[in-house]
Amino acid sequence: MVEFGIDQLLGPYHYLIQHRRIGLISTYPMTDGQLRPVVDRLQNDSDTNLVRLFGPEHGVLNAAREGEHVPFMKDTHSGLPAISLYGDSKAPSIDTMSDLDALVIDLQDIGSRYYTNPSTLYYAVEVATAVRIPLVVLDRPNPIGGTQREGHLLDPAFRSFVGMLPIPIRHGLTFGEEAKLIQGVFFPDSQVEVVPMKGWSRGMLWPEVGLPFVSASPNTTTFEMALLYPGTCLFEGTNVSLGRGTTHPFEWIGAPWSDGHRVANWFNQQNVAGVIARPVYFTPWNSIYTGDLVSGVQIHITDPHRVHALKTGVTLIMAFQTLYPNIFRIGSQDDGAHRLFFDLLAGGSILREAIESNAVEQYFDAEPSIIHQFDQDVTPYLLYTE
Repeated sequence: MVEFGIDQLLGPYHYLIQHRRIGLISTYPMTDGQLRPVVDRLQNDSDTNLVRLFGPEHGVLNAAREGEHVPFMKDTHSGLPAISLYGDSKAPSIDTMSDLDALVIDLQDIGSRYYTNPSTLYYAVEVATAVRIPLVVLDRPNPIGGTQREGHLLDPAFRSFVGMLPIPIRHGLTFGEEAKLIQGVFFPDSQVEVVPMKGWSRGMLWPEVGLPFVSASPNTTTFEMALLYPGTCLFEGTNVSLGRGTTHPFEWIGAPWSDGHRVANWFNQQNVAGVIARPVYFTPWNSIYTGDLVSGVQIHITDPHRVHALKTGVTLIMAFQTLYPNIFRIGSQDDGAHRLFFDLLAGGSILREAIESNAVEQYFDAEPSIIHQFDQDVTPYLLYTE
């Protein structure tokens, strides 16, 4: 069974927080190996003084909807102030750090560049560097493994909160390894202390970790969802529902104007490795098409070790584009800087342009050389062997 960073912190790495005033960036779903919240473990540590909580997207309670600003609150369970990092600012302020001896961060990444917790990590390294205190990063498994990487690297011109780091879409790194990369690339003078896991190896998918899968955010529902997420999250930038407001977000994909039977048949004819589609009907209770009957597909995983999540998602996008060329569209919404949200997710315009010109094969033909170079560049930041 794998031991998380928090389990190690309260063991051989306890010296990193002992007799220190600390702030904690975390949420209640972050637990130790016995499912006890990290907040409780650190507050009950008699040798440490936990004085302040910081909450990323969805808040310390992990109860806010995606994209919803979270206000400052007093956490009624711990009695501690909970500073929002998803409100007026996405970074801790200097004032909230001035009385701390160290900042601790324990968040789950799910293996995709879109996920916002690594962006919160980036800002944590930045502010800890500015106030010259250590940032203690508690590591957790990458639930979709540490060996497979997919997609192109982020184009710096499309850097945003849904893509801060120069990594592929499916990056194969742990949260601690991302911290080391952030330190090495952006803040070489930072004091980043990663508390590693024990017993995790790069080839492990979450079912092999030996611990229950805890939802790290309201729509992070299952391991299967996490494995599909690097591909199906791209639908966030289209006029197709990706299942938000249902029990199967990122697994149910559809629209009121589509026929899930046609979509499933087209998709399955492409013989995408490790997955199969079946038609479904659903009615979202929030997000796009709220209250409308939607016809679409559920993507089922038949072999998790063969899944190429990005190819799965892009093939499904091509299904909608091919079958509904006059209705399907990649959204026109932008971030105020005239960058499409789809492009922010994709980390540039190349993937969208490949989809629109039916040239996705060229995009994926370029992937191996890009990933090979990234494998070499990221090696100094890796903490675990195969």
